[in-house]
Amino acid sequence: MQHGWADQAQPIAGLGAQLAPNGEVVAPDLGWWRTWWRIEPLIETVERAAIALQSQHPDLSWRIVGHSMGGLIWLELLDRHRHWWPKVHSLVLIASPVGGADLGRILDPFGWGVGIARDLGRNRRDLARRIAAEIPTLVIAGDIDGGSDGTVLVQTTRCDFAQCVTLPYSHPALKNHPALIPVIQEFWADPRVAPPPELGLMGAIGDRLRQVPGITDAHPRDALKASIFKEFPDGTTVKTWRNPWGLRHVFVMDGGGVCHYGGFVGMADEAKLARALVEIQGFC
Repeated sequence: MQHGWADQAQPIAGLGAQLAPNGEVVAPDLGWWRTWWRIEPLIETVERAAIALQSQHPDLSWRIVGHSMGGLIWLELLDRHRHWWPKVHSLVLIASPVGGADLGRILDPFGWGVGIARDLGRNRRDLARRIAAEIPTLVIAGDIDGGSDGTVLVQTTRCDFAQCVTLPYSHPALKNHPALIPVIQEFWADPRVAPPPELGLMGAIGDRLRQVPGITDAHPRDALKASIFKEFPDGTTVKTWRNPWGLRHVFVMDGGGVCHYGGFVGMADEAKLARALVEIQGFC
């Protein structure tokens, strides 16, 4: 059980005790202040705890649960220790900004290293996708405002091959909310790798936009402020908008006006988004 940014271990350790009353619950405490600076020392702390657990209990399987940045830490660790994968029964990411936290990108738009912002703003979706293709993964997101848990966007938590559940709770509430228990236990009873999504036109457009270097997921509510850039015969619409700080946004809508993808770029990456939009005009 791994807590995240601006938090300590006690709440998520309590959740672990309820999830697995007969299991060995390990919940490394990263230190509230340490979570504000850099992610690398935090990864090393959890890594030492995992190595110690493996040494003490070499035959135990691992059920990994991470809240927010805690999930990102485990994505990094699993990437570095592929030999651990056979030990992992499942991975549960709760409100983890897999696609990069928009707040992190706003606070550190050039990746200069403003506290933990750069590490939280990094896009780890490809990394999560590779892991979820082999380790059964459950993504739990919160939605209290039509697109986010008040801190992390729903679409930022998503990755291919993961099973996805959305609950009506805020980011801090999700670190140990009782509603998580039946959801996680049901997943544990039948952990499966989800099939890859069928792209279709909207999926293909969203996939191309996610490949734009520097793009960060955007809240779907801002789609209401955007203007039409391209409308396709099936009703799929691409819209663009520039916010008051000059950041260019793009949204992909279906024929019913539902936003399926939203993203924004900083000025340094605007030309790359423009090139992607030119390509998308030729989609059919």
